[in-house]
Amino acid sequence: MPTLKKILSFFISIRTASWLLIALICLLLFGSVVMPAHEEFLALHTVALFAWMQEMPVDITWWLWASLGVLSLLAANTIVCSIESVVRKRDARQWLLIISPQIMHIGFLFILLAHLLSSFGSFKGITYAYKDTTLQLSNNLEVRFNQVHAAVDASGYVIDWSADIEYLRDGVSLATDRILPNSPSFRDGIGIYIKTVKAHPFPVAMIEVSREPGAFWALAGGALFMAGMVTLLALKISREGMAS
Repeated sequence: MPTLKKILSFFISIRTASWLLIALICLLLFGSVVMPAHEEFLALHTVALFAWMQEMPVDITWWLWASLGVLSLLAANTIVCSIESVVRKRDARQWLLIISPQIMHIGFLFILLAHLLSSFGSFKGITYAYKDTTLQLSNNLEVRFNQVHAAVDASGYVIDWSADIEYLRDGVSLATDRILPNSPSFRDGIGIYIKTVKAHPFPVAMIEVSREPGAFWALAGGALFMAGMVTLLALKISREGMAS
């Protein structure tokens, strides 16, 4: 029991959160200096973080492993503090004022979860496609470019572009879609983005294929964090206005 109390007091302490944040900032600052000096970090733009870290030597990734450890402790600190706060103040009258910070904490945890999921299963690749090009994706999924469009002005500059694509699996058509600069296509968690097009001698599109399994959780976490913060500020302002 004394050991359990010491562990709980460690995670409940605001001082613990402060020191963990300071440690994380120091590690990330160190990483911002180290990364430009090693070409190995360039691969992080195209492969999942954990897959890359397992292949790289520890002498250049130790700060990433340490950052993950600090983030794990920070997540545990957030969970324990939130539970302790709700239990301790469960009889309070202004329940919304009590729960708003915990909503922010949940949003923060969802954002961490999003990064964790993307660190395991994300990828990104750049390729080029023209009419009748077929790209092989995961799960026997293929995407075929039925047409690549490029609108050219009188001076010969490309002013707009798009592509008509078709998804197939085992030779069977599943769906068709059109991708534009600000309107990608998604299928089975994979995004197809059209970046730019070269019009001559025939339209050729620069295509980005990516998968971000944590995207939904990042969006949900951001929305919850913003909702909790706005609610907390509104209640604080209202409370101060009533007091004055």
